[in-house]
Amino acid sequence: MSAFQEWETKQPWLDIRCSLGEGPFFDEESGTVRFLDIKQKRIHQVSLTDGISSLETVQLDVAPTVTCNIAGVKPSDRILVAVKTGIAVLDWKTGEYEVVGAFPPNRRLRSNDGSADPQGRFWVATMTDFEFGECSLYYFTKDNQAVEVIKDLIIPNSVGWSPDNSVMYFTHSTAHQVLALDYDVESGQATNQRVFYEHKGPGDPDGFRVDVEGNIWHAIWGESRVVKISPAGELVGQVNLPTRNVTCVQFAGTELVITTAADEDGDDETSRRLGGAVFKVEVGVRGLGLFDFALSTE
Repeated sequence: MSAFQEWETKQPWLDIRCSLGEGPFFDEESGTVRFLDIKQKRIHQVSLTDGISSLETVQLDVAPTVTCNIAGVKPSDRILVAVKTGIAVLDWKTGEYEVVGAFPPNRRLRSNDGSADPQGRFWVATMTDFEFGECSLYYFTKDNQAVEVIKDLIIPNSVGWSPDNSVMYFTHSTAHQVLALDYDVESGQATNQRVFYEHKGPGDPDGFRVDVEGNIWHAIWGESRVVKISPAGELVGQVNLPTRNVTCVQFAGTELVITTAADEDGDDETSRRLGGAVFKVEVGVRGLGLFDFALSTE
């Protein structure tokens, strides 16, 4: 059995103080990292090499929760953004957006995390700040219709795929579970739902990414760490951070970019001071590339 791996990062890469930093996304062609501040309704972008000096920010009038590139479209022109009512296309230069696909109406709900699949469908969950158990995981078809896949959830979260795309992983944060489902690439059907990993710590599993070896790198809210979960569902490593509320991760080459949220009520002064910063750590493995959304032009 391999030894348990540990990494540590103590200083922020971007000391930007997000209220709720989320959704890191690496665009390899331009070498830029996008991430969100959900509560402040902002989308930030920086050069991976230049960092904070290259910061660009788009201020919205609605909370963005996750972004995605659009197939055949330069991300410097337009990107996909999940917003409260569904998915929207954002013009990066003007900051204007158009909702192109909507969830079933429910004023209590908003979008949460999500990702495009190998066929360009966009999978995204809904959530509420109140525990009603009425949230769902959807995907948007190529004609931008919302299809409900899993319902009666409380805080559904990240979606991702195994290296061969045969397994879809999905996190239900309030249940402390990462679920696995058999995945059919052509139809988008996800079946045979089972628990792949059950988190035993006091925190909540939040956002994740999968590496080229099939390991899941999972941010844990409330525990100051990212855990590494093997393809067998075993805890095999962790990245230690100096602030509690770790929200999501993204591979940029062999570096792991990590977003966090404010820790205003924490007992640890360092955690409070660094809450909302973005961190970066070398982990020696590349992540799987993220898929583009196939925007309908009809």
